[in-house]
Amino acid sequence: MGEFSRRTGVSQRLLRYYEEQGLLAPVGRPSGYREYTEEDVVTVRGIRVLLAAGLSTATIAELLPCMVDDGKVLAPGCSGMLPDLARERERIDEAVAGLLAARARLDEIINAPVPVAPGGQDACYVG
Repeated sequence: MGEFSRRTGVSQRLLRYYEEQGLLAPVGRPSGYREYTEEDVVTVRGIRVLLAAGLSTATIAELLPCMVDDGKVLAPGCSGMLPDLARERERIDEAVAGLLAARARLDEIINAPVPVAPGGQDACYVG
């Protein structure tokens, strides 16, 4: 597992997690060691790309078997996946909108005039 971790740039702890989530299934050897293939390297790369795209491991478990990785880009293996990917994009859009609204509200608070507190401004200093 150590060598595979070095090859993929992913910690052993994360590799075990991917296995627990059913995302990675190395061949078990009689000695108890895991045997990883070049296909497993491609799988880990796909997992990392989809995680970076904001997908959950549960969603990745559903979609990854249908993805195609040519070594340069990860792409849907068929057009039937596009509605699932579009739904994930909509979910991310909603999360982004919520964060932007929260930031705008925080900006309002930051930019609000600060009244002078009784005892001076240092009276309410928390930091």
